[in-house]
Amino acid sequence: MAHILIVEDEKNMQDIISEYMQRGGHTCFTADDGVDALMLLKNNPMDLMILDIMIPHLDGFSVCKAAREMSALPIIMLTAKSDEEDKLKGYEYGADDYMTKPFSPRILLAKANALLRRTSVVSTDTADDMRNHMLSAGKITINSISHKVLLDGAEIALTHKEYELLHFFLSNPEQIFSREQLLNRIWGYDFEGNTRTVDTHIKTLRQKLGSEGKSIVTLIRSGYKFEVAK
Repeated sequence: MAHILIVEDEKNMQDIISEYMQRGGHTCFTADDGVDALMLLKNNPMDLMILDIMIPHLDGFSVCKAAREMSALPIIMLTAKSDEEDKLKGYEYGADDYMTKPFSPRILLAKANALLRRTSVVSTDTADDMRNHMLSAGKITINSISHKVLLDGAEIALTHKEYELLHFFLSNPEQIFSREQLLNRIWGYDFEGNTRTVDTHIKTLRQKLGSEGKSIVTLIRSGYKFEVAK
């Protein structure tokens, strides 16, 4: 069971989403506007947020950006438009997935559950198991149990998709992956966006990795690979 924050100003839509999330065994918190959403997020630990773009006081993009400064929780954004630029903007601010209205509440629940499974923390591992879940390359260290990323010993904040990309690269060093392969592996085959999403996330990931960002190498017409420093 997860705690899910639903930020939606249309009462009917809010009720429908809440009903389906509760059917999935989750506890729901609701907010009608961006200010209330951030207050709830600040005062209550949440496992996932479903966030409409067009909400009063603070729009969804502003809420997403502010939420990312507080938490790495998965964020699914809702939009009434299929505008590609809106989606790219959302991903740039830290959204993990998108649903375009009208949508199936069952699909939304399935996406929420998939994101929650990927971010769940298993607490039954022994000390040896914990060591087996550590990945390192250069100054980067990943704990795949807690999803913490250390850069030269200091923790850095990544979005869920940035974390998944980095974990995938470190798990598959020196292998070349096309944008389509990365899109399918990280976002899934039913993802509504395109390969520009991969470029946007890799750009922000490189920035957060500082000098270590150069390890993610762009190969013209081929894609990307993680190059381990010799």
